[in-house]
Amino acid sequence: MLMPTHLCKGAAMTKYNNILVVADPAQDNQPALSRAVHLVQHSQDVKITLFLAIYDFSYEMTSMLSADERQAMRRGVIMQREEWLKDIIRPYTDEGLNIEITVVWHNRPYEAVIAEVFANAHDLVVKATHDHDKIGSVIFTPTDWHLLRKCPCPVLMVKENKWPENGKIIACVNLAADSETHDQLNDAIVSEALAIGKALEAEVNLVNAYPATPVNITIELPEFDPASYTDAVRGHHLTSMKALRHKHGLPEEQTHVIEGLPEDVIPQVAEELDAELVILGTTGRTGLSAVFIGNTAEHTIDSLNCDLLALKPEGYLSPLSPQLK
Repeated sequence: MLMPTHLCKGAAMTKYNNILVVADPAQDNQPALSRAVHLVQHSQDVKITLFLAIYDFSYEMTSMLSADERQAMRRGVIMQREEWLKDIIRPYTDEGLNIEITVVWHNRPYEAVIAEVFANAHDLVVKATHDHDKIGSVIFTPTDWHLLRKCPCPVLMVKENKWPENGKIIACVNLAADSETHDQLNDAIVSEALAIGKALEAEVNLVNAYPATPVNITIELPEFDPASYTDAVRGHHLTSMKALRHKHGLPEEQTHVIEGLPEDVIPQVAEELDAELVILGTTGRTGLSAVFIGNTAEHTIDSLNCDLLALKPEGYLSPLSPQLK
């Protein structure tokens, strides 16, 4: 089990005051809890809830037991897991951190997590992901994907490695779309990166991918000038990036405008910079499965080898919202 360490040297990060950490039921080591503590270690009045949803189908199928007996058995299992979580948080609570535990019986962990977010107004969900042994990228479980698509608040997916001092954060922005929603989301992504960067003393880099000239256009339109088209597209993205970095006070060398698909460009830059965190935005209408920063597909984040923070646009309404039930 990771013991609390005072890693965060920068300014207190007070944006997140009510954090929900999803426990990994399979191990005592809880990287998500360690990351949440890292983020808020020098903040005041921050509450962390370590949350676990458990379910055992065999308890539901035991016909020899009455409903009351099955309920008592479930309660016994919950109490055992509560004691386990209490042991995990004790080193942190002994240092004065405000950490509580919640264990529920639910057969769909992601629904249980989102219901908890709505019930207690959590402003950040932190969950551990798993490394792929061969390529070092993050492997997301079905629960991870459901949370990324449907959770109403930001979701931080973490790997087991520690964040280094003076690391690098990548804020992925979409400069192709000309809409107020995308502009607001770009600003939210950059502001988020700057806030976390200040807390962790990490360098913030902006990344934008612009599309290559479609091959079919050059075939169908012989008079089409692909070089001029590419120059125009790149120029638009460079101009937009300049305006965005000036707005947020970032130097040019910390911005990257690269030709290619976002699902290729983002992991490439993250690897080149040895980034500790990538921040992405979702449109919120159809979730990550269809639109993820413009045309970025789900496999973008499958290719990352670092932590991921996914943000929703202002006004996003989760399909699991009580308002829709």
